[in-house]
Parts: sequence; structure tokens; C-alpha cells
Amino acid sequence: MAKTRLENLKLGIFVVLGTALLVVAAYLIGNRQNMFGKTIPITAIFKNANGLQNGNNVRFSGINVGTVNKIEMINDTTIRVHMIIEEKMQNHIKKDAVATIGSDGLVGSMLINIVPGEGKATHIGPGDELQSFSRVATQDMLNTLNQTNENAALLTEDLLKVTRSLTQGKGTFGRLLNDSLMAKELHQTITNLKHTSNEANIMIAEINQMVKQLDFDNSTAGVLLKDSITGDKMKNVISHLENSSMEIEKMTKDLNSVIGDIKTGKGAINYLAKDTILVGQLETSIENVTEGVKNFNEVTEALKHNFLTRRYFKKKEKEQKKELEKIDE
Repeated sequence: MAKTRLENLKLGIFVVLGTALLVVAAYLIGNRQNMFGKTIPITAIFKNANGLQNGNNVRFSGINVGTVNKIEMINDTTIRVHMIIEEKMQNHIKKDAVATIGSDGLVGSMLINIVPGEGKATHIGPGDELQSFSRVATQDMLNTLNQTNENAALLTEDLLKVTRSLTQGKGTFGRLLNDSLMAKELHQTITNLKHTSNEANIMIAEINQMVKQLDFDNSTAGVLLKDSITGDKMKNVISHLENSSMEIEKMTKDLNSVIGDIKTGKGAINYLAKDTILVGQLETSIENVTEGVKNFNEVTEALKHNFLTRRYFKKKEKEQKKELEKIDE
């Protein structure tokens, strides 16, 4: 009998303690989920929930001010998140605040962070919708890092190939690194280019100095540079000189052709120059002609003194004198 009462007492104490613990736990959970305090509902739209679940915390400036009440799928790119926050925070959160999805630590549960706005907007009210900003998810970051690592591996492989080619003396840069003679030639070429550049600079400076010293008003160069009429005349002179040069060239060709014919034995000139017999015959003929003229003059003089032809020659002399007198008058 006594044993039964002791057992009932223990059972009663256990039930009372269990009920008290259950009430306290329910209160704590309800208080954490804002089930017993005054709250207001607000919403935000995201493109990706990033693992957000019902009951996750809502933080404002690092302080837990509410929880996620509902996640609604609008379409494949739009997700509306319903939140409930403490009513007392209504006077601190403005309508230009921005809601973002983050994580509680590196590997903690997801939550919503509300970042205060910088403008002078009014405070939020029940049912208002906050602006949202979708941050890069951890998985996306890992995918990007993976792709970056792959690209880095490919780049490293290409750099290794280039380095091997350079050390083996392949290509222009490889030859420059390994061939000392080519390096010296390249150095000499660069030195020559520098020397040429310096010479060109000196020449340009001298030309500038000469141009500065020109008297454009009185010198011939100045007249040629400034007077368009003189320039046209110079063009005509140059054109005539070109024409004369062409004519002289043509004449030279003709003379060369004639001289060529003479050298090859063509024409009378070459025949007279080389045939000695013909030259002797020409000399004999000239002597005979001279002798014939001399005899003709003697016959003419004899006829002048002959009584039969004397009158004819005197008549001719008178006519010649009259003609000379007329010419003198």
C-alpha cells in the first residue's frame, strides 16, 4: 500500500515536471518564432531561394527581428518570400531597405538580411514589399572557382609549352635566348637603327634651319615656292626639256643607225671612204674637167680676137656694161 502511494507520487512529480518543461519549451519556441508577440507581415521577391526554408531567421542590421513564414513559387524565375517581423521594428525599417538571402556563418542555415536604406523613405507597413538583391550562391561561387581552376591549369600547361620551346631554342625568342650570335646581330641592328634615327634627326634639323634662312621675298626658291606663275613657267620649261630630250634621243638613235650602216659597209660614204680606185678616178675626172675649162677659156679668148666673132663679143660687153650701170643707178 505504501509502495503504491510512493510510485503514484513519483509519477505525479514526473508528469508535473514534464508538463512544465513542455510549456517552457513551447513558450521558448513560440517566442523564437514570434508566435506570441505582435508582428506585421512583409514580403520580398527573389529569383532564387538558395535553400531558404520556413522558420529561418530574418535579421535587420545583424539583429533577429522575425522569421520566414512562407515561400511562394510565382514562376520559374520569381519566388515570393513571406516574412513576419516584430511590430516594434516597424519604426526602424524603411521602404527603401533591401532584403538579401545569406547564410548564418560559412556553413550555417540560410536567413534573410535586411539592409537599411540610405534615403528618406517612409517606414514600412503591414503587407509592404521590400526591394531584393540576389547574391551569388555558394554553389555558383564554387562552380566559378572550378572553372577558374580549369582555365588556370590550361594556362599553366600552355606556359609550360612556351617555356620548353624557349629553353630548346625553338622560335625567334628561343633563338634569341640561346643564340648569342643572333643576339649580337640584333643588338647591332638596333644600334644601327638608333644611329640612322639620329642622322635623320640631324638632317631634318638642318633642313629646318635652311628653310628658316630662306628669303621667301627675294630669293629664287622663295619666288618658286610663292609665285604660281613662275611655277607654271618652270613646269613648261621642264616639259619642253623632256620633249627636247626625247627628240635628242630619237636623233641619237638615227645617227647611231647611220653610223652603223657606215660601219657595216652600206651607203656611198662608206664606199668613197674605202674604195681607193674610185677616189683616183674622181681625182682624174676633176683634173680633166679643170683642163677642159682651161681650154674652153682659151678658145673663148681666141674667138674674141677673131674678126668673124669680134663684133659679137663687143656687143655682149656693151650689154653687160649697160646692165651694170642700171644696177649702180
